[in-house]
Amino acid sequence: MSQPSFSYQSRPSIIQNLKNEYYDIIIIGGGVTGVGIALDAATRGLKVALLEKKDFASGTSSKSTKLIHGGLRYLKQFEFNLVREVGKERSILHELATHLVRPEKMLLPLIKDGNYGKIITSVGLMVYDVLAGVEEEDQRKMLSIEETMRCEPLLDKNIIEGGGLYAEYQTDDFRLVMELIKTSVEYGAQTLNYATCTDLLAKGGKVCGVACHDEESGEDFKIYGDYVVNAAGPWVDQVRKLNKKVKETKLHLTKGIHIVVPFEKLPVKQSVYFDVSDGRMIFAIPKNDITYIGTTDTNYKGNPRDARTEKKDVSYLIKAVNQAFPSIHIKFEDVMSSWAGIRPLIQEEGKSASEISRKDEIFISDRGLISIAGGKLTGYRKMAKRTVDLVLEMKSSRSGITKKTKSKTKKVKFNGNSFKNTKAVATYKARLQKENAQFNDKQIAYLVDTYGDQAQVILNFAERLPGKNEEIKLLKAEVRFCIEHEMVMHLTDFFIHRTGRLFFNIQSVKDHVKMVATEMKHWLDWSAEQMKEEQEAMQEELDKATNFK
Repeated sequence: MSQPSFSYQSRPSIIQNLKNEYYDIIIIGGGVTGVGIALDAATRGLKVALLEKKDFASGTSSKSTKLIHGGLRYLKQFEFNLVREVGKERSILHELATHLVRPEKMLLPLIKDGNYGKIITSVGLMVYDVLAGVEEEDQRKMLSIEETMRCEPLLDKNIIEGGGLYAEYQTDDFRLVMELIKTSVEYGAQTLNYATCTDLLAKGGKVCGVACHDEESGEDFKIYGDYVVNAAGPWVDQVRKLNKKVKETKLHLTKGIHIVVPFEKLPVKQSVYFDVSDGRMIFAIPKNDITYIGTTDTNYKGNPRDARTEKKDVSYLIKAVNQAFPSIHIKFEDVMSSWAGIRPLIQEEGKSASEISRKDEIFISDRGLISIAGGKLTGYRKMAKRTVDLVLEMKSSRSGITKKTKSKTKKVKFNGNSFKNTKAVATYKARLQKENAQFNDKQIAYLVDTYGDQAQVILNFAERLPGKNEEIKLLKAEVRFCIEHEMVMHLTDFFIHRTGRLFFNIQSVKDHVKMVATEMKHWLDWSAEQMKEEQEAMQEELDKATNFK
């Protein structure tokens, strides 16, 4: 298996290109929607620029439930097309990012007076399998009371009436975005984080580019192109209002939070999708040494960057878990970490936060700004396809690229994925373990699940480092890799949007933040003052994840 050769251009080189070249499409927003559009457009031969105000995936795209799932609950809302579309996308994404989109069995317990009865569940899961094109071995299995309790002994046997076991996929959403970014760059896209769009440029009454501010150097510059796509997630309305004349809002923002507890506090045998007393349903998902629980769905007003987990959010999830699993007594002090994300839903009058559709929508301003919002993580590829199809419908032919130039992303494997199937991933882990016996199986599994076949590069870095502490050597090698290959600029980039350590291994952040800061100071040439500011910013994120007001 060949080692990946991908490496980011230097930041000054990217900015120079952005200033001097003319683009077919300029994308505002570095979440999964924006980077999905970048890859679709670049693989069709379009010249692409993408800007992200903060770090890639720093908004909604690192705050999901981290499932590539078909949206079983949307069957109850009769959104069959949505279920069909995102269901089929699951299997496609598993092929495109085999190490990142991992099979996960989901248990749906059936309880007295719950959301799902036996007949509705059996028929619903059967329809779900058909609409989503689920392979035979992964198709739903209906369980008796006894089988359900064997599957999950922690459930309340007094109210269980059976269960359904069905297929889903677990992922790391922030890694999905990062590998999409890197793949789009390999196809020629120019992408830049910490680059704020400060204004829309217009000529003849039509948008023809963006004014940009580089948050790192302080430089202001302009980028010109045929079309500008606003894929800014919860900030879509803010970008639209750069049009000056735009006053109305298109989005309805809702907040969803997740909490993380030690696995021993909620040792579920597989992921569980269970009822809450208010009629909603939430997930409990085991991952290595932790179990995470979510999500809430409440209306949100204010700056999406300020969203945080509140005491009432945590209380809601703790109460739900303790009711569903009566032998479990989770307390506030058991919560190790949390995250809060904002969903950019399309405004629907008279509907509650949970009732609003997750369908996406594209709208075009009178000056030609193309905005896209709504949708689900699972459906990003189809959202991207529809957006680029629209651009090509509007665009005159250039170099043979026309509206007949079809999307290619169904076959474009992600950077880091040279695997044919899940078995090949397991074989690769075993081979690396044999060749790198100084690292334990958990360390190897983490590297492969996070970076795919790029794990070898990190191991090569680690082998050349002095010292006998293998954990520290591996962490230093990972920092170097993320700086050289993934445009990490800050401590928060590394600990949150590249590795997810703040969510899933918060103790490693607390134990090693100073060491990692020292490494990044070396590679990024920080001043002593910059290093202090970085550590303070990371401490703010730690407080945000653990202190609930």
